[in-house]
Amino acid sequence: MTRQSSDSDSDPKSRAIAGLRDTFDGDVPRASDPILAVAPGRVNLVGGHTDYNDGLCLPLAVDRHVAVAAWPRDDDVIRAHATDFGETTTFDPDDSPDGWAAYVAAVARVLREDVSLLGADLAIASDVPSGAGLSSSAALELAVGQALLGVADETMDSTGLALACWRAEREGVGVECGILDQFASGLCEPDAALFLDCRSREFEHVAFGGDVGILVVDTGVSHELADSGYNDRVRECREAVATLAAASGLDLTSLRDVDIDLLERHADALDDVHYRRARHVVSENERVETARKALAAGDFDTVGEAMYGSHESLRDDYEVSCAELDAAVELASETDGVYGARMTGGGFGGSAVALVDGSALDRVEREIRASVSSRVGATANVFACRPSGGVRLVATD
Repeated sequence: MTRQSSDSDSDPKSRAIAGLRDTFDGDVPRASDPILAVAPGRVNLVGGHTDYNDGLCLPLAVDRHVAVAAWPRDDDVIRAHATDFGETTTFDPDDSPDGWAAYVAAVARVLREDVSLLGADLAIASDVPSGAGLSSSAALELAVGQALLGVADETMDSTGLALACWRAEREGVGVECGILDQFASGLCEPDAALFLDCRSREFEHVAFGGDVGILVVDTGVSHELADSGYNDRVRECREAVATLAAASGLDLTSLRDVDIDLLERHADALDDVHYRRARHVVSENERVETARKALAAGDFDTVGEAMYGSHESLRDDYEVSCAELDAAVELASETDGVYGARMTGGGFGGSAVALVDGSALDRVEREIRASVSSRVGATANVFACRPSGGVRLVATD
């Protein structure tokens, strides 16, 4: 997906409705107001690359959204207009378009397996910067899915929709992702993180136990997960599991079945790369449990330590960081009022997230903004955000 602007002053809901009317109004009679769906981006406090290993993670949704305005059609054609790119595409149910439209088509294709969808005219707008590690793709999928359900007068609970969108990204787009992004965009609640067990798919909302803020440092380095080392990491973890299962004689199905004692007992069976990949996942699950308890208790220093530990592990053992992300985390760590920081998202670029003392958020944002160009990069951006609720339909009046 092409890198988008992160201009938070432009309301994606208004732009989506305007884009729908400007692009499609007048083609056919419109008997009703548009359906409008919004879905948030997310950051992940702790739990990087654990989801496709059946592990644990602790994301929260942010108040940056993808908005999709929609009208029903009387056929099964979907016409979609991306207001941020000025592009419009038309496709039938069996078509497989490229680029951003691939996500739209994949969601529609998966949903049609369970519900009777109509065709639709869609207009999409976003203030979630794509390629920034904030899961703009999952937000797009969830918003499109909710809009398509809305125009067809169909319902699906948020868990079902999140799973459908997860399948769409894996099967239709080719990213071997876990459920983290889609569940965060679909199930989060305001002022809380989501503790998610990716094996059982059980979750709970963990309310913040005090006044904290979230600061995002977008490095400006874009990534495309399907073309990066992301799928390589998925493969390496599977290979590590197979080696450990053979060495131990145990029935291991994922790295969730491995603890640090088991890993160390059979470390000699693994080469250095596979050992370090496994060590990251095993230790990261422990950091999620620690951060979950500390967050609820208002022990933000401990949460921050888990975030820093997560970044070091992602940088050194999992090797998915980059110089710009490391610089962003270092800059945050040197700023008074920051509890912790780490890269967020799949890596290879994107953003760092910092947990900040709520009373110091404005000052911290100013101080990091003053140095971000020289320390991180000329295209880097800094913005504060609040924990948001998940995907939903909203009124258009």
